[in-house]
Amino acid sequence: MNNANAAEDRLRSEIEDLKRQLEEQKKLAAHPATKSPSWGTLFVVLLLVGALAVAGYFLGYAPRQHREMVLAAETRTASQSLAVVTVKPVERASAQSTLVLPGNIQAVTEAPVLARASGYIVKRNVDIGDRVKAGQVLVEIDAPELQQQIKQAASGIDQANASVQQSEASLSQAKANMGLAQVTNDRWKKLLAKGAVSRQESDTYQAQYDAQQANVQALEKAVNAARSNVTAMEANFARLQELDSFLAVRAPFAGVITVRNIDNGALVNQGSTLLFRIAQTDRLRTYLNVPQSDASSVRVGQVATLEIPDLPGRRFPATVSRTANALDPSSRTLLVEVQAANPAGELLPGMYAQVDLKVPHKNAAVLIPSDTLVVRSDGPQVAVIAKDGSVHYTRVQLGRDLGDHLEVLSGLEEGQQLAVNPSDDVREGGRVQPVMESPARK
Repeated sequence: MNNANAAEDRLRSEIEDLKRQLEEQKKLAAHPATKSPSWGTLFVVLLLVGALAVAGYFLGYAPRQHREMVLAAETRTASQSLAVVTVKPVERASAQSTLVLPGNIQAVTEAPVLARASGYIVKRNVDIGDRVKAGQVLVEIDAPELQQQIKQAASGIDQANASVQQSEASLSQAKANMGLAQVTNDRWKKLLAKGAVSRQESDTYQAQYDAQQANVQALEKAVNAARSNVTAMEANFARLQELDSFLAVRAPFAGVITVRNIDNGALVNQGSTLLFRIAQTDRLRTYLNVPQSDASSVRVGQVATLEIPDLPGRRFPATVSRTANALDPSSRTLLVEVQAANPAGELLPGMYAQVDLKVPHKNAAVLIPSDTLVVRSDGPQVAVIAKDGSVHYTRVQLGRDLGDHLEVLSGLEEGQQLAVNPSDDVREGGRVQPVMESPARK
């Protein structure tokens, strides 16, 4: 444009020079003494003036006029055209969604192994990481005091049996004396009835018979007491024998030794010394805290999947084994236990896992792209574009944030078109030209 203006100024300057030359020619023609120019000179001058005028028109005025017309046309077109707006549709969420929750893997059964008898460790048969069977001997304990107690209990049983025999013999003798006293008493009663003896003598034999009866009853109780003593001695002997069997500590169930606290020669105390910790790892469990919004959709027997960050690409099938059937009031979550088989031992207790739950939804919410949401002072809104291009801002009630999409609980219907990142051109009640976003832009 600067070059065109310079050419126009140059042409105007040349035209002014030609006009000045013509004026000078006219002045010379007005004086008779002055010689007038020829017709050929005038024709050449006029031809040059015309050429310069034509050149000035095409090089200056015509391009400028064309530019002004183009700008005016573009201005009219821009004022009459509609703003182009990219739109995305409102979609319905799937009837089944994936709920991913973190959890720690634990053994289904884990128990500490304590010493049931006091003594010294004679032999340790297992160490951490060893797989053991149910009833397998883990460690052997030596307890000399216990052996002496067993012998003492056996001797006590023999003494108690001897006391029983002695009491039974005394009882037999007392019963014989009572029989003799009874016969004597019966004879004296008959003699008293015939008046052959005095009543005092008959009462004396009656008293002797009563005394023998009381003695028999006392000896019977003594025999029962002696027998009870034998039973107590035998029970004590059985208890000591049971303790003796505990000197060989056995595995309560099949599993893996995860902790070992003793070694050969260590002194262990009954019921207080932790020897081992054993875990059953052929089946593991993971506890999850399911949010309140999905708690009603989790059922026992539901299929789940475990993913371990340290084992990329591996997915382990699992099942919901039980639920708490009540929400924790502090966190508003449902405690859920998920169990997974571990026959190869790839999963270890204490691992961190991501659990995928397939949660069904009876009333699936609608989904909107995250870049269509407009947050204003009166709440979250979206710009709904009608079929005729009219714009209407609608308030929505949001649900879960799914990253690139948002759940909308109310305010929208499936299939509506929403403006993506609406600008100032997208105004309430205005009209725009909607363009569906192509898959290549997603």
